Amino acid sequence: MNLEEANLTVGYVAKRCGIKVSTLHFYEEKGLIRSWRNQGNQRRYKRDVLRRIAVIKAAQKIGIKLDDIKQTFTDLPNERTPCKGDWAKLSVNWQKQLDARISYMQKLRDSVTGCIGCGCLSMENCPIYNPEDTLAEEGTGAVILDRD
Repeated sequence: MNLEEANLTVGYVAKRCGIKVSTLHFYEEKGLIRSWRNQGNQRRYKRDVLRRIAVIKAAQKIGIKLDDIKQTFTDLPNERTPCKGDWAKLSVNWQKQLDARISYMQKLRDSVTGCIGCGCLSMENCPIYNPEDTLAEEGTGAVILDRD
């Protein structure tokens, strides 16, 4: 890596990406981005960090966890910044995660009015969701909500 390629300052990257400097440091600490130090020991970034941060922000906005984003970056050849083709491939996997989350949330939405007594709070018997208090065997809490 030619250090001359890493010439973007922390302040410039933060402003350009619409994030705080502390967020840059956090992303770096998590291994999502990388900086280099100049002779004055100041952080400098290569231009491709702007795209990498854009991908991070887009993925976070749709609910993808940082660990999953990091794994995606790690899976790219030479840990390069995702290009348009890479985004198309990785978004398929993220769409599957979103579909599963949407399905789970719809299930919660559809059962929320009747679930309060299903072995989770005060009612021992719910004729619809918990006849004869069968869920008590599974423990306390909202056990019915975690079923697929």
